[in-house]
Amino acid sequence: MPMAALLALAVAVFITSLTETLPAGLLPDMSSSLGTSESATGQTVTIYALGTVLTAIPLSAATAQWPRKRLLLTAMTGFAVANTVTAFSANYPLTLAARFVAGVAAGLAWALLAGYARRMVAPHQEGRAIAIAMAGIPVALSLGVPAGTFLGQVVSWRAAFWAITAVTAVLLVWIAVAAPDQPGQEAAGKIPMRRTLNVPGVTPVLFVTLVFVLAHTILYAYVASYLDHIGMGGQVDAALLVFGVACLVSIWAVGTYIHAHLRTLTVASTLLVGAAVAVMGAFSGTDALVYVAAALWGLGWGGVPTLLQTAAGQAGGEAADAAQAILVTLWNVAMAGGGIAGGLLLEAAGAEAFPWTVLVLLVPVLAVVLAARAHGFPGRRAAGPATPQQ
Repeated sequence: MPMAALLALAVAVFITSLTETLPAGLLPDMSSSLGTSESATGQTVTIYALGTVLTAIPLSAATAQWPRKRLLLTAMTGFAVANTVTAFSANYPLTLAARFVAGVAAGLAWALLAGYARRMVAPHQEGRAIAIAMAGIPVALSLGVPAGTFLGQVVSWRAAFWAITAVTAVLLVWIAVAAPDQPGQEAAGKIPMRRTLNVPGVTPVLFVTLVFVLAHTILYAYVASYLDHIGMGGQVDAALLVFGVACLVSIWAVGTYIHAHLRTLTVASTLLVGAAVAVMGAFSGTDALVYVAAALWGLGWGGVPTLLQTAAGQAGGEAADAAQAILVTLWNVAMAGGGIAGGLLLEAAGAEAFPWTVLVLLVPVLAVVLAARAHGFPGRRAAGPATPQQ
């Protein structure tokens, strides 16, 4: 396993995920500083996702022939610029513009990261390689967001964004030194996006991605507001730490067992997140049980990005790159939708509605995973390279 290169990808995922989710822990302070409501400030998550939604597929197509290393360096430079502007910004429109640029950079990064990791290793190591790269997500959630939240409380929310810029500068050097270059896709090898949707198994994976991420984002984007509502506003960093540490456990388990048990792990993840929000909704007045719910949530959610990226790649076969680009777009459609829906829900029904809304949305997720037994989320796979579904 080319660990130095895969860990560089993991740091890139860390920066991407942290930039995306950090406002969730800083929402009250950002809102006060920018002179907006919390629901309006929550749209900094939405506009980031919108940047990815509008650009992931066209940019993925336009840069398909670019060398992967140059493309990753370009994407991470975009993050450095966007987070620097966010740290400087004193007004809401400029902050939204910077977040949109960060979302564009994310569209470039997410569309190439899983494929980049898969191409570094032998076919039977693909799931583990993606798990290592995707480990940046739970690290961002377990360490990055709580640390950023703490830094925001002790210094200022702007300091948290400056810190991301500093880490990005180090990463640019790391990628230049450690990451192997890989050629882009030849023009003759491209498979049209529309044809990709007809590959058996791709559509179920994309549906699960859209609804599962929507459900998660509705709660996560407003977790600071929810915890404040139930009297735990001073414990946001601690609750996110519990959630993130559980995510680390989850991604370790997924990385270990994904090759043979993708279906079982996806079902278990859905049930764990469902159990988490049920406990959170039913026992919101008991702090200890809210922490239990945060742990269950992390155990369920931590491995989901790896599971869905791997499922899309395996189902897509020769169309894997196109499937990944569509998945990235739908992921961020769900992020944008979650930010908007969460804001509307907060205004209309209050924060107490978040867990129950998530629980309802998980019902069709579980139904599709269970139904996609032949393609999309198959049972135990034999060892060997993934082949296109016919």
